[in-house]
Amino acid sequence: MSTANELKAKGNEAFAAGNHTAAIDFFSQAIELDPTNHVLYSNRSASQSSLKKYTEALADAEKTVELMPAWAKGYSRKGAALFGLQEYAMAVATYQDGLKHDPESALLKKGLSDAEAALEHEKDGGAGYDDFASKMSNAFQGDVLAKIMANPKTAPYLADPEFVRKVRDIQANPENMSKYMDDQRITVAMFTLMGMGDVFAKGADDFMNDAAEPKTQSTTQPKPAPKAEPEVMETEEDASEEDKEAATKKAQAAEAKEKGNAAYKARQFDEALVQYDNAIEFDSTDITLWNNKAAVYFEMGKYDECIETAQQAIEVGREYRADYKHIAKAMGRIGTAYSKKDNLDKAIEFYNRSLTEHRAADVLTKLRALEKLRKQREEDEYLDDEKGNAARERGNELFKAAKYAEAQAEYSEAIKRSPKDPRNYANRAACLTKLIALPDAIKDCDKCVSLDPTYVKAYTRKANALFLMREYAEALDAVEEAKLHDKDKKNSAEIDQTEYKCYSAITEQNSRQTPEQAIARAQANPKIAAVLANPIMQNILQQMQSDPRAAREHLKNPAIASNLRKLIAAGIVRMG
Repeated sequence: MSTANELKAKGNEAFAAGNHTAAIDFFSQAIELDPTNHVLYSNRSASQSSLKKYTEALADAEKTVELMPAWAKGYSRKGAALFGLQEYAMAVATYQDGLKHDPESALLKKGLSDAEAALEHEKDGGAGYDDFASKMSNAFQGDVLAKIMANPKTAPYLADPEFVRKVRDIQANPENMSKYMDDQRITVAMFTLMGMGDVFAKGADDFMNDAAEPKTQSTTQPKPAPKAEPEVMETEEDASEEDKEAATKKAQAAEAKEKGNAAYKARQFDEALVQYDNAIEFDSTDITLWNNKAAVYFEMGKYDECIETAQQAIEVGREYRADYKHIAKAMGRIGTAYSKKDNLDKAIEFYNRSLTEHRAADVLTKLRALEKLRKQREEDEYLDDEKGNAARERGNELFKAAKYAEAQAEYSEAIKRSPKDPRNYANRAACLTKLIALPDAIKDCDKCVSLDPTYVKAYTRKANALFLMREYAEALDAVEEAKLHDKDKKNSAEIDQTEYKCYSAITEQNSRQTPEQAIARAQANPKIAAVLANPIMQNILQQMQSDPRAAREHLKNPAIASNLRKLIAAGIVRMG
């Protein structure tokens, strides 16, 4: 069986003989045996370029640079492939990167010069064809048929209705011209309309040259784009001993890494550490080796060692320009290690730093969970019923002094200190009502009764807020809830007063509109329209028309009573 070096030698011979397909095959076989040998990828890239397979050549050149970032010839291969793809700006940047590693490389300097010249030529020499294409797209604009008729050569074409149809189709959409270019009459008509009627007296090659030339000839013609220098094959002698040693070490590092990975999967963590340390000794510039070592420490529960190793991974990644995803992974692992140490602030810091490098879904999920946990802990640490009672008392004094904004702040403090005390929400609702923050007042009332459904003042305060919002039917619903829970009748006076106030407002409102106006407004109100569309409510309303006393029985049902109050407030059902 041939070795990688033997296959490489055969590839070099095939390349020298001009048999690039065979050369590619030999280099590919060699790569299978020695996948970390940068010279093999470089040579195959040269063969691909010789066959003008520049995309494949670029892939091999990029692999060459990845394996040996400091090797100038890798950048030369990459620049040549980009040049072949006519990506001149990228080729210039690649040659410049290569010169950073080998400022005296004649090959890189020549490649850079050629790429810069091609880029300049591309900027200066591309206008002729664009002008020609513009003329073509505009040729069939205006009174085309009259122009065709005026030319003795094209006038006979108009006798054919099919020709006329094609012309009109092109006029409607110039892009349709491509459908009819096999019709020589269309081609002749196009050049005639462009003022180039004599073009068919010339050969096709002359025509293309004319079309590409600008109208005004200059005495100084633009220089043709330079051609890339022929590729030079990498031989055994070209690869220095230093390069060979570096490639060998990378191969040894890759072998040790694989052993470390196998041990890690088998949860043989001590053995995995030994193998990753061996790999790092061979190639300390590979961030993935440091990341893997940090992962082992994490699984062993040695979180400080994990953090320290991941920090080293970040430093190596920054220095050798590693993929940002690898750097993000190291930062994310540090965050998880801090989370295990219950240092939420540090964990959140590193999760955020990881996300600035690369937005990984798992890191984002962990971050949100920790932020939620930290907030909950902060709230729990803040709890103090005694301080909550003191804040509420201060709020009461301020409320009595009509300092409602200051009172609201104290009630909010009381809620933070003692969030399960319903009195804090009820008192803040009273403040918010005074400040005309009525929706917020209603929310506080609802929170209060969720903690204590028997808290009567929360219902009456909600009714007052709704009254001020002119939601009289809903205010009456709150009044009914207050009545239901006021077992000892201590709040009956306030409840009755609120109820009377609501019905008085309804009566006054209905006195200013006719029944027809009330119905029209009700139909525009989705809530009222839904009640009117309810078949049960329609039956009840019909019963009430024939027997008003039937309403008393129906009012015993809370849901029906609530709907009737909505209709009363809307002026559909009138009292008295």
